[in-house]
Amino acid sequence: MKKFALPEDKNPSNISAHSALEAVLRDGARKMLQEAIENEVLEYIQQAYRMRTEENKRLVIRNGHLPSREIATGMGPILVRQPRVRDRRKDHSFSSAILPKYKRRTKSLDALIPELYLRGISTNHFPDALAAVLGENAAGLSPANIVRLKESWEKEYHSWQSRSLGRRDLFQCPPG
Repeated sequence: MKKFALPEDKNPSNISAHSALEAVLRDGARKMLQEAIENEVLEYIQQAYRMRTEENKRLVIRNGHLPSREIATGMGPILVRQPRVRDRRKDHSFSSAILPKYKRRTKSLDALIPELYLRGISTNHFPDALAAVLGENAAGLSPANIVRLKESWEKEYHSWQSRSLGRRDLFQCPPG
């Protein structure tokens, strides 16, 4: 099978202009994402601002930042630092709706991976294909990760395939 390769741009001025534009776009996206996450944390803390412990300490406080992590996007990787929140209330904890725990890729990339697989890109060629989309820093999408994703898709498919079709209401059209 032929190795996947990017078309080469023969004009060096185009390469630097595209790289500068992509850098500006990525930096703008990073700033917007960072600001949205900071605002989300601020809103969460403000909701419990007046709640105190018996020692008159706030129940919900900001406590530094979690370690930085890269989010793979269509523009390339974006480095994000999520604020850490300490919530002393029982059965409460902060979880970002914008950037959930362990999120490493955008949904558009999660949809791209099965599409590339279905189009016949071999597992070993995924890093090259994704580097074309994400840039050279397509980390976390190694052939081993693609195989792991493929196995989870197969499990989903088999559970879907073996689901019960006994309910008749699934096949009836809604009235109207």
